[in-house]
Amino acid sequence: MSPQEAPILVTGAAGYLASWVVAQLLEEGCRVHATVRDLGDAAKLAHLHALAARHPGRLVLFEADLLQPGSFDRAMQGCATAIHVASPYFLDPPSDFEGQLLAPARQGTLNLIGSIERTPTLRRLVLTASVVTLYNDARDLAGRAGHTVGEDDCNRNRDPRHNPYAYAKTAAEHAAREACQAQSRWDLVTVHPGAIFGPSLSRRADPTSVGMLVRFVGGAFRSGVPRLRLGVVDVRDAAAVHVGAALRPDAQGRYIAVARSMSLLEIARTLRPQDAGLPDRLPRRELPTWLVWLAAPLAGMTRGYVRGNVGHAIGFDNRRSQSELGVRYRDPAQTFGEHLAQAARDGLLAA
Repeated sequence: MSPQEAPILVTGAAGYLASWVVAQLLEEGCRVHATVRDLGDAAKLAHLHALAARHPGRLVLFEADLLQPGSFDRAMQGCATAIHVASPYFLDPPSDFEGQLLAPARQGTLNLIGSIERTPTLRRLVLTASVVTLYNDARDLAGRAGHTVGEDDCNRNRDPRHNPYAYAKTAAEHAAREACQAQSRWDLVTVHPGAIFGPSLSRRADPTSVGMLVRFVGGAFRSGVPRLRLGVVDVRDAAAVHVGAALRPDAQGRYIAVARSMSLLEIARTLRPQDAGLPDRLPRRELPTWLVWLAAPLAGMTRGYVRGNVGHAIGFDNRRSQSELGVRYRDPAQTFGEHLAQAARDGLLAA
C-alpha cells in the first residue's frame, strides 16, 4: 500500500485499537491527525508522544470531544480519510446506557459526520463497527452451514436491554450508513472486529481485554466458564484491516476482522500464566447452562442473552479482509501469549 498525500484522521487515538492504527499508518509513511480527549493527560498520551518522536513531523495530536458538535473540525482540516475508532465499551453493563454507551456511539458518529460535511477534502470514512452489529444471538444462526456470520447480515434487535453494547454500535453504524447514502462526495467502509486481544502500546489498565485477562489469570472463573464462543482477533490484525480499508482505493462495504471463533475454555487453555511467573488459577471446565442461566444477573448477563448465546456455535466469514485487504491473521496462541507477557511486564496483572 502507498501512503496518501493528505493526512488521515484517527479518532480516539490514545485507545487500545486506535493506537495500533496510528502506529501502522505511520509505518506506511502516512501523516496522521490523531484526536484524544485531553492533550494534558501525559500518562495516557506517553505512547503517542513516543510514536511522534519516532516519526518526526508526521503525527499531530488534537483535542476532541465525541459529544461536542464541531469538535473534530480542526483536526479534520485537509484530511482525505477519517478512521473513527473512538467509542466506549464496558466489560460489565454500564449504569447509564444512554449517556455512557448510546450517545457516545451514535451521536459521536453523527458529530464526526457533521465535521465531514464541513470538510470538502474528505473522501472516505472508515468506521469501527463490531461483529455484534451483524447478528443478534448465536442461536439465530442455527440453520446455517457452520453457523457463520457474514458481512451482509444485520443485527435487527430493537431492545437496548438485551445487549446494550450491540444496540449502541448497530445504531451508530445505521446512522453513518444513512448519512453516507444521502450524499455522493464520501464513501463509507465499516470494520467489524470480534473480541480484541494482543499486546498494547500503552501501559493503561482500562482496556476491556486487559480486564478479561485479569479475571482469567486472577481466578475469577476458576470454578468454570459458560459454554460461550467469541470471535477473537489480534489487535494488530484488527488495526491492519482498518489501515487497508483506509489506504486501498478499491476497499468497500463491510469487513469482518476475526481470526477464529473460540470458546472461553479454549481461550483459558491457550493462556500460560506460569510463563509470566503467575500461579495457574484458570478454569478447567464449562459450567452447566442451567447454572449460568440462574446466575446470569449476578454475572452481568441477562437470562435472555444466556438463552440466545450460551451453548450455541458461531463462526465468522473473514475471507474478504484477507483477499481484498491482504490481512493475514495471527494464531490466537501468539496473540494471547504476547498479550499476557506485555500485561505482566507492565504490571497490569498484579494491579
